[in-house]
Amino acid sequence: MTGAVLTGIRAVLFDLDGTLIDSAPDLGAAADLMRTRRGLTSLPLERYRPLAGAGARGMLKVAFDMSPEHVDYETHKEEFFVHYEACLTQRTRAFPEVSELLMALQHSGLIWGVVTNKSQRFTAPITRAMPLFDTAKTIISGDTTPYAKPHPAPLLEAARRLGMSPSMCLYVGDDERDIAAGRAAGMQTVAARYGYLGLDADVSCWGADAEVTSPMGVLKLLELP
Repeated sequence: MTGAVLTGIRAVLFDLDGTLIDSAPDLGAAADLMRTRRGLTSLPLERYRPLAGAGARGMLKVAFDMSPEHVDYETHKEEFFVHYEACLTQRTRAFPEVSELLMALQHSGLIWGVVTNKSQRFTAPITRAMPLFDTAKTIISGDTTPYAKPHPAPLLEAARRLGMSPSMCLYVGDDERDIAAGRAAGMQTVAARYGYLGLDADVSCWGADAEVTSPMGVLKLLELP
């Protein structure tokens, strides 16, 4: 954990993949199925995990070295979505300490929610299937507003729905765009170093107010009653 105690926080918002849940096994499995159905060798989860936070873009990069500029990217992306939709709750689990963190926040009188770039097509079935999310006060998907992170609009919408000033909200995420969105929204931010991060990420350059190496580290940053 690095960073000073964060004051004035009444709500904690979290990114989803790589921050609250480890969805890399299901994301990787969907992409890997595309490989094996084309006669290619299976890749280990360790190849997929670092780019899991980038969703289809990251998984297709690992599986086929395919970027969004590729002529076949859109058809591959939709094929990936179909495979992922069929398995998205099979292997996905909350990270260790997440349940304990959320319970501790509520015990301290704080509310919590989710702001993710994952589309509602996938966010809704995952959060419905996991009791962890029963106490979330808001869940903002990547298509809830016209913009996705790093634009601040999704975070501002979350604050609006919670009836909170953005300055009273903390945003926790494992990607540079999470920190950029949080800062642009006027929120304090925490970088989750235990998440996916991406390749060669220099977290110290993201400009977060604090960094944690485990979910419970967030609790230690807060000035709680």
